[in-house]
Amino acid sequence: MGNLTLTDVSKTYGGAVNVLNDINLEIEAGELIVFVGPSGCGKSTLLRMIAGLEKITGGTLEIDGQRMNDVPPAQRGIAMVFQSYALYPHMTVRENMAFALKLAKKSKEEIDAAVMDAAKKLQLEDYLDRLPKALSGGQRQRVAIGRSIVRDPKIFLFDEPLSNLDAALRVATRIEIARLKEEMPDRTMVYVTHDQVEAMTLADRIVVLANKGIAQVGAPLELYENPRNEMVATFIGSPAMNLLPGKITATGAETEVTLDAGGIARSTVETTEADMGKTVNIGVRPEHLLPTEVGEALFTGQVDITEALGEVTLLYFETVGTDPALIAKLPDMHKHLRGKTVKMTAAPEHVHLFHEGLSMRHR
Repeated sequence: MGNLTLTDVSKTYGGAVNVLNDINLEIEAGELIVFVGPSGCGKSTLLRMIAGLEKITGGTLEIDGQRMNDVPPAQRGIAMVFQSYALYPHMTVRENMAFALKLAKKSKEEIDAAVMDAAKKLQLEDYLDRLPKALSGGQRQRVAIGRSIVRDPKIFLFDEPLSNLDAALRVATRIEIARLKEEMPDRTMVYVTHDQVEAMTLADRIVVLANKGIAQVGAPLELYENPRNEMVATFIGSPAMNLLPGKITATGAETEVTLDAGGIARSTVETTEADMGKTVNIGVRPEHLLPTEVGEALFTGQVDITEALGEVTLLYFETVGTDPALIAKLPDMHKHLRGKTVKMTAAPEHVHLFHEGLSMRHR
């Protein structure tokens, strides 16, 4: 199994510094859940509370229906992979992976079989007799993962395991973790990262943490396409969703918003007469902004900077009353637009509405 239930979980340091409040979350056996959020939001603290390395101040943690608040870490059926690898430098790869099993007094045959099985999963067979100093960063992290696998835990916890790797190694190791999850479909994995690509590509569901609680939980595309609030809208996606302030000037099945900067936005988010005149932010992802020469525009701005990335070009606009700057992501090369004034629009189905920074309604 490996079902994980958090009920009204909170964390306070010293009785005064509150880090997390009322965390309620159900994680099913076999899920890969990713915690994301801004620095200091408590995602690593929450992971360490699940592991038993941090004491739970309030609420209940259950694994497979059993309360775990006061159960020692070694007895929770959990293995944790740290950012810093935490390998024994004087031990070979084989010895590092076997160490926990030796402490558990497993037979040599059991240990050898478990180590070889993990080594095959992680393509480490050729490195078993090397010391950690003879390995690359990616190989060391795979050894740390292998050391967890041999313990055969119900739940794997990953605390930013790829953050110390360069870009190429991050991609390679991320693929290894995705492959590992496919080979171990019944194992639950909880993964902390600040990297959106890791979150979007690895997760069955993403938990966005902010303001001492959970801002939204959902499948990666659900959070990307239907963010519940401005925090999620601007945190998920890179570049972030553009936000422009305005007021609702027509309601119904298609809502009209007159923007403070003078443009007009239309959205398929449904509103009622009670919403007329409300101050809102509209949200549009950079890839949904399109240049137009006729008709209504969301905004008109001068292209201040262009970033040509090969398959796409990012346009950064000088506009009045928006901070940060508005960004459009256009396919192909558009460096010639730098310094030019361009009208931008978006299809109504791609225009989100946020009221008071809290919620949005869909038909």
